[in-house]
Amino acid sequence: MSKSKGFENLGLGAEIVANLTSLGYVTMTPIQEQALPFILEGKDLIGQANTGSGKTAAFGLGLLAKIDIAHTRPQALILCPTRELAEQVCIEIRRLARFTNNIKVLTLCGGTEERHKAKSLEHGAHIIVGTPGRIKKLLEKKSLNVNSLKVLVLDEADRMLELGFMDDINAIASFTPLNRQTLLFSATFPHGIKGLSASLQDEPAQVTVDSQHQLNDIKQLFFPVSCDDQKFEALLRLLNHYKPESTMIFCQSRVICTKLANLLRKEKISALEIHGELEQQDRTLVLTKFSNKSCRVLVATDVASRGLDIKDVSAVVNYDLPLEHDLYVHRIGRTGRAGKEGLSLSLFKSKENVFLEGIADYLKMVSKIVELNTLKPYRPFSLKPSMETIYISAGRKDNIRPGDILGALTKDARLTGSDVGAIRIFEVNSYVGITCEKVEEAIKHLSVGKIKGKKYKVGKA
Repeated sequence: MSKSKGFENLGLGAEIVANLTSLGYVTMTPIQEQALPFILEGKDLIGQANTGSGKTAAFGLGLLAKIDIAHTRPQALILCPTRELAEQVCIEIRRLARFTNNIKVLTLCGGTEERHKAKSLEHGAHIIVGTPGRIKKLLEKKSLNVNSLKVLVLDEADRMLELGFMDDINAIASFTPLNRQTLLFSATFPHGIKGLSASLQDEPAQVTVDSQHQLNDIKQLFFPVSCDDQKFEALLRLLNHYKPESTMIFCQSRVICTKLANLLRKEKISALEIHGELEQQDRTLVLTKFSNKSCRVLVATDVASRGLDIKDVSAVVNYDLPLEHDLYVHRIGRTGRAGKEGLSLSLFKSKENVFLEGIADYLKMVSKIVELNTLKPYRPFSLKPSMETIYISAGRKDNIRPGDILGALTKDARLTGSDVGAIRIFEVNSYVGITCEKVEEAIKHLSVGKIKGKKYKVGKA
């Protein structure tokens, strides 16, 4: 692989390149460098790359280069396995489209906000991001028209097959023009992917970014434990020794996940859990709090190891080792992104040595085993968040933008930019990270003040 190149030689246009530079996209990642020329050429494509490889920007830039702004029927459709991934993809596409205010991107995934989005759809949208089940229903009801579609994207295609969306995807494709471009991105290539490609694509180009290349920036350490009962004490030693700013801990089951999060909170460690049985609104809030740095530790089942674009995770802990090598790669791929050094800490029992040997062969590396007694002695400690999350009862339906909220906080509430963390705008509400020292002041001023001339409800999320 040659040294990564810049975006200026792709013919994207000066405005797009300038926006990319402002976002910190100076050189292409390997998947972008390999895939973008094919995408811009209009070829069908199969791209093998994990979450965090830059694939969203690869297909996102390809879409934006083809959009006719004057034509408001959907010209690009991106299918994702989960609502969370769809929301993340939508956010990234909007960032990439900041060079113009005229491109409309809409998520369609089901849930309590969908009546507002259905109304938005009546006014047109250039790019649709959604889950297969919801998109199929809207097409069948004729609420969504994709006759003008230029590009169909399948993101995390292997995950969609695991969730049983094969029939829905083929049904959706039947509503789209035959001459569309189809882009398929997948972390792995199970047999079903080949069949899906054969039914949807025409002589696709194929690009692959190998797992080892993506894991070069992750320090992987393995810690032996004698039994399951020793794991929690071992986890506390790891958190005490490394004190990561943010940590994702993976467990095999919802029961272990919930129990572990409760134990951590008793130890004064800021922790939340996420698993498949949480209601959608609760999942969204948990992920928002973790992203906003108002939660230090996220305890997760593997529902969160795929299809979520969570940035800046300092460390990943495998409290329970996964059953498959691919799943191990997906888990630890949450850390060490955008050129930052990541940390993966895995607990294992003696009977799991075979899995370690398999990982070493799979990733062509030597597993580094560290004894827990070589870490500094454990002393009681706490991991408290630096931020708290507040909610505002205003969202995209109110034409609220992050700049509107930031302006209200820095002008009226007199906070500084460093007091305000991530701002997430949803259809009917918004969440904002505020430093713990300033959160009460922010709520007080926003409760009596206005955002874009209107008053909204404000409180701690």
